[in-house]
Amino acid sequence: MPEPVGIANLPNQRYKIISKQGATFTIMVCGEGGLGKTTYINTLFQSSLKSYQDPQTRHNKFTNSHQTVDIDITRAILEEKNFKIRLNIIDTPGFGNNVNNHESWTPIIDFIDDQHEAYMKQEQQPSRLEKKDLRVHACLYFIRPTGHSLKPLDIEIMKRLSTRVNLIPIIAKSDTLSPKELEIFKSRIRDIIEAQDINIYTPPLDLDDPASAEHSKQLIESMPFAIIGSEDEYEINGQLIRGRKYPWGLVEVENDQHCDFKKLRSLLLRTNMLDLILSTNEIHFESFRSVKLGTNETESNGENGENGELKDKDEVTNENGEVVKKPTAKKPRRLHNPKFKEEEDALKKFFTEQVKAEEQRFRQWETNIVNERNRLNQDLEELQSQMKTLEDQVKKLQLQKR
Repeated sequence: MPEPVGIANLPNQRYKIISKQGATFTIMVCGEGGLGKTTYINTLFQSSLKSYQDPQTRHNKFTNSHQTVDIDITRAILEEKNFKIRLNIIDTPGFGNNVNNHESWTPIIDFIDDQHEAYMKQEQQPSRLEKKDLRVHACLYFIRPTGHSLKPLDIEIMKRLSTRVNLIPIIAKSDTLSPKELEIFKSRIRDIIEAQDINIYTPPLDLDDPASAEHSKQLIESMPFAIIGSEDEYEINGQLIRGRKYPWGLVEVENDQHCDFKKLRSLLLRTNMLDLILSTNEIHFESFRSVKLGTNETESNGENGENGELKDKDEVTNENGEVVKKPTAKKPRRLHNPKFKEEEDALKKFFTEQVKAEEQRFRQWETNIVNERNRLNQDLEELQSQMKTLEDQVKKLQLQKR
C-alpha cells in the first residue's frame, strides 16, 4: 500500500494554529433590571466575572426623569486545557427602567452597528494584523417570567436585534413558574416570535451526524430557554450541587428537569460557539457591510450627478460608439409587511380600548367615593343631631333634680 501523501494532516496543523491563537467571543446580555443577568454570567463561567451593582444605587431607578441606557463592557481571558479565549461581556444597565421606554433600545442598536462599522474600517486599513473585534456573537435577551405574554418593549427590541445579532431569548428566573405555566408561557412566546417574524438563532442540523442533529433538534425545541442562576453550592449526598434552596426543596441549576441551563451552556460554549462566530461574520457583518457600501455608493453617484464636471464620468462609450450612462446603484428599499401594519393597528385599537375602559373604571370609582362620602357626612350629621338632643335631655333632667 503506498504511503499517504499527507494532506490529511492539514486539520491537525490548523488545530495547532487555533490552539495557539485562541479565540474571541462576545456575549451581550440584554433585558430589564433585576432578572439575574449578572448571576447567570457568573454561573455560566463558574467564576465571578461580573461584580454586582451597589444596592443603594441599583434600585434608585427613578431619580431622574429619564434614565439613559448604559453600555458596560467586562473583559476576561479564560483558559481551559491550554486553550485561551478572550471573553467580552456586554451589559446594558438601565434598559427598561423608565416609565416611558420609547426608543430606549437606541443606544444598544447603535453600539452593535458601531462595532460592525469599526471592524469594517479596520479591514480597509493597510495594516490589519491587530484588529480589535467587539462584534456581538450572541445576544441573550432576558424575558421577565410573567407567565402571560411578551411586552411591547420586548417585541420592539427583539425585532431590531434579530436583524443584527444572533438573538437567543431566555426566560429568566423560571423557578417562579410551575412546569405547566412555563410550558404555556414558552408556547405563547414562540407564537409571538413567529407572528412578528423575529429571527432568533437556530443551531444548524448536521444530517450526516445523527447524534449532533438530534442534539440540535432538542435545543431548537427548548427555545426560549428557561434558566435559573445561582452562585451558591449545597452538599447533597456528598456532592456539591449548584442551585437555589427553598423551604420546599432545592432547585438544581444543572438539572434538565428543573431548567434549561445545561442546554443553553451547550449552545453557547460546547457545540455551537464556532457557528455563532461564523454566522456573525458571514451573515450579520456581511449584511451590514453590503448595506453600508451600497449606501455610500448611492450617495457618491448622487453627488456626481449634481456636479456638471463629474457628470460625464457616469457616461461611457459602448462597442458601437454610442454614449450611454452607467447603471447606478439603487437605494435599498425598505419593505413594509402589511401583516405588521395590521398587527400594529390592532394593538393600537386594543390599547385605546383598554385606556377607555380604565378611564371609565376610574370615573365609576370616583363617583362611588363621592357617594360614599356624602352618605357618611349625612350619617355624621344625624349622629350630631341625636347627640345634641341627648345633651338637651340631660340638661332638662339636671334642672328637674334641682
